[in-house]
Amino acid sequence: MSRERTYRTFTHRQAVLRICCRKFEAVTQEIVRQRRILEDYIARHPDFRNSFEPIEPLTDAPEVARRMAGAARLVGVGPMAAVAGAMAQIAGEAALAAAAPEVIVDNGGDIYLQVSRPVIIGLHTGTTKLADRIAFSLEPDDTPLSICSSSGKMGHSKSLGKCDLATVVAKDTALADAAATRAANLVTTAGDVDRALQQIAAVEGVDGVLIVKDERVGLAGKLPRLIRIQ
Repeated sequence: MSRERTYRTFTHRQAVLRICCRKFEAVTQEIVRQRRILEDYIARHPDFRNSFEPIEPLTDAPEVARRMAGAARLVGVGPMAAVAGAMAQIAGEAALAAAAPEVIVDNGGDIYLQVSRPVIIGLHTGTTKLADRIAFSLEPDDTPLSICSSSGKMGHSKSLGKCDLATVVAKDTALADAAATRAANLVTTAGDVDRALQQIAAVEGVDGVLIVKDERVGLAGKLPRLIRIQ
């Protein structure tokens, strides 16, 4: 029996997800369901989508909105900064509830994973010196875990900084997503890295943070084992 993992792509609205899970349909159906729930909620509460600062959810807000709002409040960003992470974790949890032996959901660089054997998660820095050469090596006991990244130079998400890569590790994917966004916002020059590391590592629930700006690579907190790949 092959030990290779198979990743499949799923596109819904603007989101492009890479999913590794035997219960693929459980993941994709939950993404569609949660997206519909969130869109219905935003139609009633448009400030939730538009705010760049934390905003309290309505008293009858759905679970996905509550997770997003809670993460945003801890970090100091708008709740939509946590949407990809929140969706990834909720969909991954649906697969585990359907008896999937493991699940990896990569929602545009925001990853939730629970694995039954070792896995390597590559980090794309966007810089010439380090491009596609570093990765996290994780064991099953390290998971469930969330690894979320943001950048001021790559991707379609809005960033207020010029960070090459900000990656946050946490148990909660909405929090890791929001914190990665905040970290990337804080970095315009290499001189900003230390301050950003200190601020993000101090957020309750954040395990560790990695920031790359030009030739500067900064680490703080507890991160998975970092390896160099050829």
